[in-house]
Amino acid sequence: MSVDYQAVLWSKRKKKYDLVMGGLMLLYLVVFIGLQLTFYPEITAETLIIRATGTLAFLMLHIILVIGPLSRLNDRFLPLLYNRRHLGVTMFMVALIHGVFNLLQFHGFGDVDPISSLFSANPNYRSIGNFPFQTLGFFALLILFAMAATSHDFWLHNLSPKIWKSLHMLVYFGYALIVAHVLLGTGFEEGGLSNILVGVGALIVAGSHIFAANKSLKDTPVLTAANKENFYKVCAMTDIEENRAKVVMIKEENIAIFKYEGKLSAIHNVCKHQNGPLGEGKIVDGCITCPWHGYQYLAHNGQSPPPFTEKVKTYDVKVLDGEIYVNPNGYPEGTERPAAVI
Repeated sequence: MSVDYQAVLWSKRKKKYDLVMGGLMLLYLVVFIGLQLTFYPEITAETLIIRATGTLAFLMLHIILVIGPLSRLNDRFLPLLYNRRHLGVTMFMVALIHGVFNLLQFHGFGDVDPISSLFSANPNYRSIGNFPFQTLGFFALLILFAMAATSHDFWLHNLSPKIWKSLHMLVYFGYALIVAHVLLGTGFEEGGLSNILVGVGALIVAGSHIFAANKSLKDTPVLTAANKENFYKVCAMTDIEENRAKVVMIKEENIAIFKYEGKLSAIHNVCKHQNGPLGEGKIVDGCITCPWHGYQYLAHNGQSPPPFTEKVKTYDVKVLDGEIYVNPNGYPEGTERPAAVI
């Protein structure tokens, strides 16, 4: 993360991440190409590239889609989440190679330009079995391009987190287009291995999101009863680990209560960067650190340490007889509030 959108120097962790990613991609390509040459010795180089890059990009997309849910289910997956944009941009480049070779091989040697040929070569748009599946892949590639091109924080800042997040949520629509592209492209072969793998992949993506959503619902109680001072009972003091948080929903207020250095402070649970769940992070070097991309906030005032300027709402907390209470009437973003002393 940089203040002025300058190039970010790669840390040792990022370099290690990229080296592992590149090594696994190379391993996949070597194994896949070896198997293809063994079972299909007459295969052309163009077809081999199309198959290798297409399957690799599809596999990488599945990994990208399950990183978020897996990180919520087990924090050991968080290092993958921190650098997910590296994986996303790389996946787009692989998919682009797949698309370009497809376009050249099937539409590049006629009298019509390749793009026009792509949309006119197969006019069966009302058919299911003979639907022009390549157009689905084309639109999916456009979505992946838009996401890769706007992956830098410059776009996040200037588009606003809400618009940027909405744009990047199109990945699920793109995934649906790619699934249809693959299934139609293989002709729904009965019992075909490719169709079975696509189905298993879709189940894994959907299942991981459902499990993660259920866990979040269980871990985030919705409180409805308050005392006369409008303080809601949250939990026992022992229910929160040191430097960790308890997340609650009160009257649509998403609140994270952090326990640290013998004190308690409450801030809004949504990070200003990409709406990440601050309450799923922890306090590192005295700052609440978002588990998604490392944005930090001071617990007592909800402000990012200088030179950063992000701010979130704060709330009043108190302790009575070992129980934690919070008032959901938030203060303006960045307002300092006294911590509750344990």
